[in-house]
Amino acid sequence: MKSWTVFAIFLLLGTIGPTSPRPVSQAQSHVEPVLINTCLITNDVKALTAFYSQVLQIEPHKSGDDYVEFPTKAGTLALFAARAQEKYIPGSATPGQNHSSILEFRVDDVDEEYARLRRVVTSWVKGPTTQPWGTRSIYLRDPDGNLVDLYTPPVAK
Repeated sequence: MKSWTVFAIFLLLGTIGPTSPRPVSQAQSHVEPVLINTCLITNDVKALTAFYSQVLQIEPHKSGDDYVEFPTKAGTLALFAARAQEKYIPGSATPGQNHSSILEFRVDDVDEEYARLRRVVTSWVKGPTTQPWGTRSIYLRDPDGNLVDLYTPPVAK
């Protein structure tokens, strides 16, 4: 049985997973961490929800007025209200101040996405460009100033 199948069975049984304790032993092999959620802290959940709904074309899952998720095949983009974050973990985050990370989303056709989003996006960083490493990308900023890259992998020749 393949190791990912065994992992899936254990995950379904609840014996391992993000919320279950894992005893550490010499004989146990290391399970690599899996990034499953990226959360943006924002002063305007409603505006970012509207923006990402249009950009990603994914129906958001809302949990009250303070939290929204956009599930993708590889992970989830979450939006969380700054006032709620401050309540739970005071002083831990400043909304709209991200200057060091890029949200990257693989899409089928960057040029089609660029044409579709021209009326939605107000802050373009770089139009459709083939990068030196072969991907075709567009870079934009969301309403909070977060840098977003929509890209298409190179076509295998």
